[in-house]
Amino acid sequence: MRHSKRYNNAKKLVDPKKMYDVSSAIETIKKSASAKFDESFEVAMWLGVDPRKADQVVRGTVSLPHGTGKSVRVLVFCRAPLDKEALDAGADYAGLDEYVEKIQSGWTDVDVIIATPDTMGQVGKLGRVLGPRGLMPNPKSGTVTPDVAKAVKEVKAGKIEYRVDKAGNIHAAIGKCSFNKEQLEENIQVFVGSVVRAKPSAAKGKYIKSIHFTSTMGPSVQVSDSDFS
Repeated sequence: MRHSKRYNNAKKLVDPKKMYDVSSAIETIKKSASAKFDESFEVAMWLGVDPRKADQVVRGTVSLPHGTGKSVRVLVFCRAPLDKEALDAGADYAGLDEYVEKIQSGWTDVDVIIATPDTMGQVGKLGRVLGPRGLMPNPKSGTVTPDVAKAVKEVKAGKIEYRVDKAGNIHAAIGKCSFNKEQLEENIQVFVGSVVRAKPSAAKGKYIKSIHFTSTMGPSVQVSDSDFS
């Protein structure tokens, strides 16, 4: 696979044989982020779990202290007068029938969908569209709730959801490369700490097999898990 000159130059900043501590890993990723836009700072974790077994699925939500740096578009499925409450809290769209019809017609131009419990009968019918895109509201992630204002504010402030994939990996954007080192370090510690606390009791052996940091368009660095023990 051929890489761009920009990527190859960035890769020269990374020692592939080195196990970085968190601080030096952040500095290296920030230096290597050379795209013309503000790249996301991403964390990838390989976990010692078997996601094919229901009792070893790792999922959760976490509120990052400094947010993600990303503008999140939020749709709230609710009935009046909660639609006004949702919009006042910062939701981009709120309502029910109008947005059910729009999604059935192919519209999914949102990042997070929140729903009140009484709307799930209608929202559930959209599962084939929303499910594959990771947009289906779920009580476990706090996106099915009667308190729409609180849910909207949390998402807008930097609450993210994570879930292990079929290969045992968890991947999340936890900030922007323009964040200062302290902001990134705090977001990383909160995110990784949440994943550690979500360890299933059925998981045996070493839980965190590896941790890598990367930017949207840059190379990755491997990080020692000793800073998270």
